[in-house]
Amino acid sequence: MAQDLTDPKSPTPGEDPAVGSLQARLDAARQAEEARLAREHAPLRDESRAMAGQVAATMLGYPLGGIVIGWGLDEIFGTHPWIMLVMMFAAFAGALLQVVGSNNKRNS
Repeated sequence: MAQDLTDPKSPTPGEDPAVGSLQARLDAARQAEEARLAREHAPLRDESRAMAGQVAATMLGYPLGGIVIGWGLDEIFGTHPWIMLVMMFAAFAGALLQVVGSNNKRNS
């Protein structure tokens, strides 16, 4: 009687031991490649996190500094809130220029 090869319960006829060895070598090579990629991309992720922190600090710090300085100048000159608003928007524009400039430096 002929053996049905599509039946999952039927035993594999004469499986070659080299196939098992090949599979083990492929698994080892796949693990080695994943470890190599993880080592290569780890510094990139750290650099990206540092850049993100710098951008966040710039985008928050410049306008907050403009608000504080503008508020102080408004107190001195009695022009509430005009100097503060001008300083806040000018500082925001400066923050955008700073971020764009640092991004251009990083990419070139």
